[in-house]
Parts: sequence; structure tokens; C-alpha cells
Amino acid sequence: MLFGGGKKGKLIVISGPSGAGKGTVVDRLLDDENVELSISCTTRAPRPHEKDGVNYFFKREDEFNDMIVGNSFLEHAQVFGCQYGTPRQRVMERLAQGKNVILEIDVQGAMQVKENFNDALLIFIMPPSEEELLNRLRNRGTESKEQIEERISKAKGEMAQTDRYDHVVVNDDLEVAVAQVREIIGKL
Repeated sequence: MLFGGGKKGKLIVISGPSGAGKGTVVDRLLDDENVELSISCTTRAPRPHEKDGVNYFFKREDEFNDMIVGNSFLEHAQVFGCQYGTPRQRVMERLAQGKNVILEIDVQGAMQVKENFNDALLIFIMPPSEEELLNRLRNRGTESKEQIEERISKAKGEMAQTDRYDHVVVNDDLEVAVAQVREIIGKL
């Protein structure tokens, strides 16, 4: 890992379908003092446990569109009817300070980052099976049956693009998956 000292940090993109456990894997990676999660902007409403500036920067549609026009995003995408984007300035500042910055974003955003940052490291978190993914989404209890079906459909498309990533980690056992991702990042 990079520990400052004038070295530039690494941009790490972690993607995976809803329910694959990428958020849980990322939470574990944040135990490392030199790893920081980029906070995305979104136009969707906050979930009950989410806080502005902690989980996301919650923006009105017009604010978000102004940021697009101002080239304020490293990447942005529309997902499930809401817009998401990674604020450029904060990420670039952290990388310059030697921090490794994780972007937890979808495949569409990851491909935008890959296009603009050749040295970005892309890791895809894969569920052990479609059946397990469906069980995880149902057990979350945060989406309707229709939303779950939409997420499963999107997941199939995302999982078909794993060859565009540098590494694929199957999250069958959380501890093993976290260890594998730490090992990949540790080789930087």
C-alpha cells in the first residue's frame, strides 16, 4: 500500500450487483488508515439510516445537472431512475495526498473511470450464484418484488461484463472476499 511520502494514491473502483456485498467489503477495507471511500452524489432520496455528506451528497435534480455541465464529476450515470456521480475535486485532492481512494460504483461508471484513468484498479465483487443474490436482495427487505426483479435483470448484464475488470472476487464468504481484495490492493 502507499503510505504518503509524496507518492500519489491509487484509484480503486469496486463494482458489483446490488446484493453482492460490495458495500460490506468496502466497509471492511476502510479499516486501513490510508484507504478512503469517495462519497458520491445522488438525486435519490436518502434511506432511513443514511446521512447527507456521510453516505451520499443528496442533490436536487437541477443541482446535479449543474454539476454535470460544470464537469464536476469523474463519472456519472443514471441508475434505476436516479442520477449518481463521483465528485472530481475531492478525489483528485486525496490522491495527490497519497490516499488510496475507493469508488463504489456501477459498471457504467467504472467504464467511464477506466476510460479516463488508465491506472485505476477495477475490482468486481461477484455473488456466489444468482439464487444467493436473489436471497440477499429479498432478505434486505428494502425493495419491492418489482424492484428486486429489476435489480436481478441489471445484475445479469453487469456480471456479463466482468472481463472488463482487472480482478473478480466471489463473495461467498465475507472474510475470504475481504482478504482477497486486501491482497489485490496490497500489491499496488
